[in-house]
Amino acid sequence: MAAANRLQIFEIFNLISKAKNKAEKLAVLRKHESWALKDVCRGIFDDRVQFKLPASGKVPYEANRVESTPSSLLKLNTRFKFFVKGVRDCEQLIPVKRERMFIDLLESIHAEDAEILVSMINKKNPVKGLTKKLVQEAYPQLIPE
Repeated sequence: MAAANRLQIFEIFNLISKAKNKAEKLAVLRKHESWALKDVCRGIFDDRVQFKLPASGKVPYEANRVESTPSSLLKLNTRFKFFVKGVRDCEQLIPVKRERMFIDLLESIHAEDAEILVSMINKKNPVKGLTKKLVQEAYPQLIPE
């Protein structure tokens, strides 16, 4: 499937929240598997992944209101390495630069995906019906017990 036809992370999360049972939720996760989806799930549920960004809850950014967003979380998830504690690319940045990069990321993707990322860095689950156990079952190697 071409990347242009892939669902955005928020669209996948919407499908999960509407799924009627565990089997349907698992099917959604497996059907739409991508590194971006797995990175977001890991960021939310893996306690070993800690973000080196202010833990204020709110992030001062201007949500993207354009129908056609300039980029996609499916492409930009590789930038997470600049925000995770202990990762060399993150540790080499001064805090102001790291925070600016995060705000730029939020402003360049769909507003609903930006909300998911803010939830992720605050370790809050942004979607009803998505659990750590479900993610571990869908992607067994992603998050250790």
